[in-house]
Amino acid sequence: MAVSVTAALLIIGDEILTGRTKDKNIGYIAEYLTGIGIDLREVRVVPDVEAEIVAAVNALRGRYTYLFTTGGIGPTHDDITADCIAKAFDVGIGHDPRAVAMLQERYQPHELNEARLRMARIPEGADLIENPISKAPGFRIGNVFVMAGVPSIMQAMLDIIAPSLQTGARMIIETIEAEGLAEGIYAEGLSQIASSNAGVSIGSYPSFSASGFRNQIVVRGKDPAAVAGASAAVRELLGRLKGDRAPL
Repeated sequence: MAVSVTAALLIIGDEILTGRTKDKNIGYIAEYLTGIGIDLREVRVVPDVEAEIVAAVNALRGRYTYLFTTGGIGPTHDDITADCIAKAFDVGIGHDPRAVAMLQERYQPHELNEARLRMARIPEGADLIENPISKAPGFRIGNVFVMAGVPSIMQAMLDIIAPSLQTGARMIIETIEAEGLAEGIYAEGLSQIASSNAGVSIGSYPSFSASGFRNQIVVRGKDPAAVAGASAAVRELLGRLKGDRAPL
């Protein structure tokens, strides 16, 4: 049986909770991790409040294989993620010579002021995550990966750390169109199929477009045979229901 590798994502920042910044990282990270065989099980959003961040980090890092965080590692006073991670792990924090050297690749000596040097403050014992875009690094300590909130930088960091991650079996996803059938017609039968196929996840997802309502049934699982069997049962159900509705 394949090992299950799990993850949580912690989004840090008042700007997300107030709606000033629209998060673009959750969907990208979820799809990315699913694609390499890591199950994203939980996402939390917390404000720039030390106690909230520390509590969330300690809860999530103990519950899942990996914890990924985004946001709060910039040069301003409210960028407190690094300090909070250090507190969560009960380690010191200071200007890391490796991180300072990375910043020196971008900034002239007179430009590397105290605010920018905040981005070189790294918890003791952490490994750096390179930032090929703006040079200010993220870092890894234990099973926690601390990345930038800016989507382009986060994506570059994720590409860098991905080869070091333990991965499990990849999720198999089968999408079935329930053409011409409303959810209320197939809901009972779909529930029975789900109960009989505990090894897979089955969901129904309605949407609306200019052409009208569209219902899709999605079967997810890591066992190819189980996904195939459940998908076949769903198709048989839909075919039977469509047949029942056919005109005489």
